[in-house]
Amino acid sequence: MLKTLGIVYACCESADYRRKISRRLGGKSVLEWVVRRSTDCQRLDGVIVVTGENPENEFIADMVPPDVPVFKGPSPDALALFAAALEEYPAHAAVHIRADNPFLDPVLLDQLVSTADTQDTCDYVSYCLRDGRPAVLSPLGIFAEWIRVKALRRAARKATTAEDRCAVGRYLYSHPELFNLRLIPAPARIERGDAEAMAHIDDHWECAQTMYEALGPEALDWQRIAVVLDRHLAMRKQAVLDGHDSGY
Repeated sequence: MLKTLGIVYACCESADYRRKISRRLGGKSVLEWVVRRSTDCQRLDGVIVVTGENPENEFIADMVPPDVPVFKGPSPDALALFAAALEEYPAHAAVHIRADNPFLDPVLLDQLVSTADTQDTCDYVSYCLRDGRPAVLSPLGIFAEWIRVKALRRAARKATTAEDRCAVGRYLYSHPELFNLRLIPAPARIERGDAEAMAHIDDHWECAQTMYEALGPEALDWQRIAVVLDRHLAMRKQAVLDGHDSGY
């Protein structure tokens, strides 16, 4: 049994989400970027991709590197799908990783798992924003959730609302009376406004492609991208004010 399994959740509930994870950066899809960045993590003992058996998810396997397993399940919601995947790929803990942001930071993910490894009684560990909310509720897609598998199975049995069942960690962090939670402060730079720049990545995909060409794959981390995007957004806002929108 693995100690910690990374699970990239890639169910395409909408055409927009399908578009997001299929876009290409440096010749690779966003989904492949996420998977590869996950496998770069030192604290994960394995990585899998989970998706549904629905026809709209058939293309997922073609975008996943051949050395990473893809679990396809009939389960109608995220919690049930995770529980089913962990029956086939047993682990003591799972890390839920979103599939739609190529700037997932392996360092942040390793810090998350390292913190969880020191918390013997924790059921759920993730980052939090300055206002105390779990960072997974922010527009960013770079944060992950560490969940003890026993607690995840308990949540899968008890959660009844669609909102709780479709967001893997929601039932756990919404019920601190039932689960032992640990929230780590997110990096201060995100609180200083970089989140706004990163949250607009979908609107500025051409800029992300430019950053890839400028920085290269080894330096393509959220810190550098956030700085450049922040400058780009500031310049665009000024251009709009001046009546000279660049058209990005």
